[in-house]
Amino acid sequence: MESLVLYSVQDRIATITLNRPDKRNALNPQLISDLTEAFIQSAEDDLVKVIVLKANGDAFSAGADLEYLQQLQHNSFEENVADTNRLKKLFTTIYYLPKIVIAQVEGHAIAGGCGLATICDIIFATPESNFGYTEVKIGFVPALVSCFLMQKVNETVAKEILLTGKTFDAAQALKYNLINFVTNSADIDQKVTEFALSLCRESSGNSLMVTKQLITQTINPTLERSLETAAQINALVRDSNDFKKGIASFLNKEKINW
Repeated sequence: MESLVLYSVQDRIATITLNRPDKRNALNPQLISDLTEAFIQSAEDDLVKVIVLKANGDAFSAGADLEYLQQLQHNSFEENVADTNRLKKLFTTIYYLPKIVIAQVEGHAIAGGCGLATICDIIFATPESNFGYTEVKIGFVPALVSCFLMQKVNETVAKEILLTGKTFDAAQALKYNLINFVTNSADIDQKVTEFALSLCRESSGNSLMVTKQLITQTINPTLERSLETAAQINALVRDSNDFKKGIASFLNKEKINW
């Protein structure tokens, strides 16, 4: 069986690739665990200075895996807390990683997939890419990622995109200040590599690490407390009737009447 996450290093750039193209790189516990391990490996790899996160296939990540969603319907509160903490570990590993993480988003980055991109330090996207935190449409809540999103966009934008669950293209994501660059699909590999190489060649590795630490540790000193609250909310919402109704309707491809 082919690995769900691929890891390679060239020119001091580690490339971590989501490798579930047949499932639109949807997140499940194994993929989340493998991603976390890959980022920890990159942090400990002396040959690596910058990390690029990308995906094989047509989508960056379409959110949660269908089988995973089915399982959530039967989880206990304790199992949901443990499951939420796995995702929290992935997000905080990327956020606090002592190396710069660049997301290369091609195709859809939806729900958890959008959250995964949001955590990264620098985000490139193609014009065709679509973003969205669509959790409210299925009775869920983007609890963990909201703690990070508020550091990138203002409260007005955060409320608009989290409460409506709407999807939006890369140009709009750029206006929201969610991403950094919009690059044509034919050029994105080259542009991301050039950007990563410029960091490797023109910036001190220690200075990059300390500057990232400075930003992450001062911009939101209460982040850990916020994430703990978000994890509890996440688990509680999974036990709600709206969540169960939303997931059942989604899995059965039925229109949800809220």
